[in-house]
Amino acid sequence: MDQRNVNAAAPDSMKNNADISSLMGFSGFGKKARTFDLEAIFEQTRRTAIERSQKVIEQREAEEAGTTDRSPGASYSGLNDQSTASYRNKVSSNSDDESSDDEPVGPPLPLKTSGSGPDDGSSSDDDFIGPPLPPGYGKIDEDEDAEDDDDNPVKRIPDSHEIILHHGSKTVSALGLDPSGARLVSGGYDYDVRFWDFAGMDASLQAFRSLQPCECHHIKSLQYSVTGDVILVVAGNSQAKVLDRDGFQVLECVKGDQYIVDMANTKGHTAMLNGGCWHPKIKEEFLTCSSDGTVRTWDINNEKKHKGVFKPRSATGKKVIPTSCTYSRDGKFIAAGCQDGTIQIWDRNLNVHTKFHCRQAHIPGSETSCLTFSYTGNILASRGGDDTLKTWDIRNFRKPLNVATGLPSFFPMTDCCFSPDDKLLVTCTSVKKGDGNGKLLFFDCETFQKMYEIEVTDASIVRCLWHPKLNQIMVGTGNGLVKVYYDPVKSHRGAKLCVVKNKRKCKQAETLTQDYIITPHALPMFREARQRSTRKQLEKDRLDPLKSHKPEPPVSGPGRGGRVGTHGGTLSSFIVKNIALDKTDDSNPREAILRHAKDALENPYWVAPAYSQTQPEPVFAESESDEEEDKEPEWKKRKI
Repeated sequence: MDQRNVNAAAPDSMKNNADISSLMGFSGFGKKARTFDLEAIFEQTRRTAIERSQKVIEQREAEEAGTTDRSPGASYSGLNDQSTASYRNKVSSNSDDESSDDEPVGPPLPLKTSGSGPDDGSSSDDDFIGPPLPPGYGKIDEDEDAEDDDDNPVKRIPDSHEIILHHGSKTVSALGLDPSGARLVSGGYDYDVRFWDFAGMDASLQAFRSLQPCECHHIKSLQYSVTGDVILVVAGNSQAKVLDRDGFQVLECVKGDQYIVDMANTKGHTAMLNGGCWHPKIKEEFLTCSSDGTVRTWDINNEKKHKGVFKPRSATGKKVIPTSCTYSRDGKFIAAGCQDGTIQIWDRNLNVHTKFHCRQAHIPGSETSCLTFSYTGNILASRGGDDTLKTWDIRNFRKPLNVATGLPSFFPMTDCCFSPDDKLLVTCTSVKKGDGNGKLLFFDCETFQKMYEIEVTDASIVRCLWHPKLNQIMVGTGNGLVKVYYDPVKSHRGAKLCVVKNKRKCKQAETLTQDYIITPHALPMFREARQRSTRKQLEKDRLDPLKSHKPEPPVSGPGRGGRVGTHGGTLSSFIVKNIALDKTDDSNPREAILRHAKDALENPYWVAPAYSQTQPEPVFAESESDEEEDKEPEWKKRKI
């Protein structure tokens, strides 16, 4: 094809392109893409930055020229003049040489000056970059407070706010929080177990469920499992129970044979329970102690028999009753506080001999109400019935690390617990009625000095719980209250969820003034007319022969239609009137019978015709018999 054919075909191709673009809706079909000159754009940006830098430098020079000389800033202004002049010369030289790569883009960098004191013109690398700071800068009060909070554990106690949950009128003897802190469960001497849901409660603070799982037995211990799906309930009976989160029974431990001497040969406890807790690592295992002198481990999957038996013994080898029990933080050890004042610790897998044993932990005869391990696992705290609180190092179990005395305890489940950072130890105190307020005491774990106290209420404090995730403290009192202490800043969720909700308004049931059944879609023939006036209704009833039936008058005469016309109008009344109450009969029945004797002899009808041939003639000797009766002696006469 020659050049003329190509030139002739070009307009046709352009025309075809225009037709295709109009058909497909592309406005720019066939146009070239727009190109940009990046070098020109960069050059323009560089020049704009240099101009802005010069304006900033000129403004600084004008401000420095108008200010008076001050001692703290004299060296800075002198250094600034030199640096500004050198920087201006550098910028002007850089503007002449457009090909240099070291030109600054943007505003100038701040110059190096010292924070305080005179400067000799030389700047080191350790000097502060920027204008001189005011004296004392760097010692901020907020930073000091934060450091004090880190050093002082008292400031981390969440007690600025509180809420009150009303459990009942009797002592709250058990508290339990699930690991997430969403639900609280409380039990008391009124046999009730109440469930509280922080996310579901409003400001009225009402429990969403209340039940009596152990009938008429005091609740002694409540604890959620490590996964939070089941609850261990220990009461005054011999059978512990496991409930789910909604209060339905999952497991009831078997009761042992109380006539067997060796408690290791029974399948369960035979006496009242004193305490119990879950294994911290294994979610199916829990621990109970009883007045039968044993500590038993259980598996939730096997309800017919215990898993293991530990038997505390005194120094003479006799049976001792354990009053409290717990697992160590790693679950390897089992500790029990006994009535003879001893604390005995076993290896979980070796139930014969104790691993650690302290014979004189508390006064003999006092009930050790609580044992708890620290979060590190080496320190054991014991709350004794001898009004003491002690800490022990299980690696050196002969002597207590610290002892606090003068802490009255009237309940066999008075609590103690560690703070989440293991720096404070919290315990409860009991008071007699009218003798003051029950307190929550905080001791330093190292020095064992009383760091802080909270006066809760005018009753004994029985239970305390410091949840590590919520950073909130739950307290059970002797007058049926559950108090939750929290801080809006330091605490998380929990009580903060329910205090911000308004109380729900009660929905009033709508009642109808008249109990009419309204059927709007029924046919007219089935509709009941509404009663508007009683007078019109009575007039309609008078026209109805059935509703206006006149009562029948009494029957006179012999009677008609089955009705007897005498007293009462019934057959029974007729018989009573005419037969039973007939006064014509004589009072002597013999005379009434002999009246018909002559007629019976002359005209026999019933009995005499049947015996007419065989009946002998009666012979009566009335006069002779009377004489013989008179001649008989008195002792032969028949007594009537």
